[in-house]
Order: sequence, then C-alpha cells, then structure tokens
Amino acid sequence: MAGLTLITGAGGFIGGQLTRELLESGVAVRAVDCKPFDRWYFRSDSSQNFILDLRDFGACKKATEGVEQVYNLAADMGGMGFIEANKALCMISVLINTHLLIASRDNGVSRFFFASSACVYPDYLQRETDNRGLKELNTYPAMPEDGYGWEKLFSERMCRHFREDFGIATRIGRYHNVYGPLGTWDGGREKAPAAISRKVAMAVLSGRHEIEIWGDGEQTRSFMFIDDCLKGTKLLMASDFVDPLNIGSDEMVSINQLVDIVEEIAQIKLKRIYKIDAPKGVRGRNSDNTLIRKVFDWAPSISLNAGMEKTYRWIYDQAKARAEDRSFVAAYD
Repeated sequence: MAGLTLITGAGGFIGGQLTRELLESGVAVRAVDCKPFDRWYFRSDSSQNFILDLRDFGACKKATEGVEQVYNLAADMGGMGFIEANKALCMISVLINTHLLIASRDNGVSRFFFASSACVYPDYLQRETDNRGLKELNTYPAMPEDGYGWEKLFSERMCRHFREDFGIATRIGRYHNVYGPLGTWDGGREKAPAAISRKVAMAVLSGRHEIEIWGDGEQTRSFMFIDDCLKGTKLLMASDFVDPLNIGSDEMVSINQLVDIVEEIAQIKLKRIYKIDAPKGVRGRNSDNTLIRKVFDWAPSISLNAGMEKTYRWIYDQAKARAEDRSFVAAYD
C-alpha cells in the first residue's frame, strides 16, 4: 500500500473522482486545488484538503511535504473555446508542473504522474477527418496545439529529465477527451460531450428544438469515459513503463454522430445550426491504442453510447434543476 498520496487539481472533475477511488481503496490522500471548497466537484473529510495555488513554489513545497507519490492533474484548461481564447493562461500552467517536480525532488517524492494531453500531437497529423490514430511516437517533429499543447509537451520533457537526473519515477498519461457525470457542463470550460448534452437537454426543457454546433459537425474525435480514464491512470502509475502513453478511446466519431447519439438517448430530433466561425480545433483526432494494449493487455473500452447515456441523464437532471429558476428559463424563451 502506498504512503501519503498527493492529488493536485483534486477539486476538478478527474481529480475529484480519482480522490474518491483512492480513498475507497484505503489510500491516504492529500487533496489540493486552488478553488474554494464549495467549488470542488468532490471533497471528503477522509482526505487532507488544502486550497493552494501551485503556481507558487512555496505552495508546492507545502503540498509535497511527507508525500510518497503525486498525481499531478492541476492545470488551467477547458474545452476548445477556452483553450483557443486563453493561450497565455494555459502556458502559465507550466509553473505548476515545474515547481511541483522541484518540490517533489526536494521532499523525497518517489513516484510522480503527469496528466498530459492528446493536444501534444502535431497539427499536421490532424488535418483530415479520417484520422487512423495518433501513436505515441508521432509527437516529433513537434507542432502541438498552440498554448495548451506546448505547455503539456514541455512538461512531459521536464518529467523525463527529472526521472533521468533525479531518479523520480515519473509516469506520463496522454488523456484523450475525458467525459462523464459530475464534470463541467456549462460556463465555457466544458468539452464537447458535456456541451452537446447540455444543449440537447435545454432543447428538451425549453421546447426550442434546435441546436448550435461549432464548425460543420464533420470534425472527428474519440471520447473516453471517466471510469476508463481512472483505470488507465492507476495502471500506468503502478507500472514500470516510463514513456508517455495514450489513455484514450479509439472509438472515433464525428461531432454530428455525437449529436445523433445524444438525440437518440433524449428521444428527440433537433434542427442543427452550424456556427462555422466558432473554435473547433483540429480536423480529426483519435487515439492509437496499440501500445497500451501491449503494455497492459487492456485499453479504454466503455462505449460512447453507454458513457453518454449516463452523462446525458446526469446533465439533464442538473439543467432541469436549474431551469426551476425563472431567470434561467427566461433566458431561453
């Protein structure tokens, strides 16, 4: 059993669910986030809970005191709308991983997981909708997502060199579009599965049977359900595998197909309004899971239909509860 485990970004979607799972398995957890406690997605009295801004080195020193292993999930990020409009904020997150690695070295942390992203992959491999899958070795020559992707790629290299130079057992998981219940579903930081679910739910609740889709809807992605994300993360953290590894589904769909799935769940058909000038990211992105299957004899496999069923039902309930506020209903009249 591991000693004290630090989870950064613990007030967020993935961090909160990871905290819950580790606590349930008997792991001692220190949960850290910069958000006020009332904005955490999950918080338990069974963990040590701290509000710290990990861009500050002193905060990282405090967070890692007495810690054996670190899951670094902290970053300023969101969906494509946020990423494209906040490149500098995304880049500033490099301070978190840099200071956290130095503090981990100084405080004797033995194992360190870094949550990277499929945004590290080059733009020139993602210009067609028919993306056959991005392999881990495809990262260089580098041309990642501007801002957010560059920060993740630089931080990957930091992890590698801290492993080589200082002996910290760093592990790097490249997440591909994680979604599920209990995640961000409005406010501008939500990703496509949550945004589509919210828009469909609002169409049902308001009676306005139309939906705005960013781009032409033909751009493709793969989406990984939160349960698969957590399993892959824990497998990688406990393993001897040292190179970056995709943790993502390889079930690629277009955004139009994602809308089809949610419409079927909601039992509704909507008029589609395409906002061609909206942020839409790369044309096609998918995870190649050859390596993770070789390493673990496992890969994310929860189907998009099954995951979206749970996700939509949860978001519908949130939207319905909010719709009881008259001012909210009026905004959609």
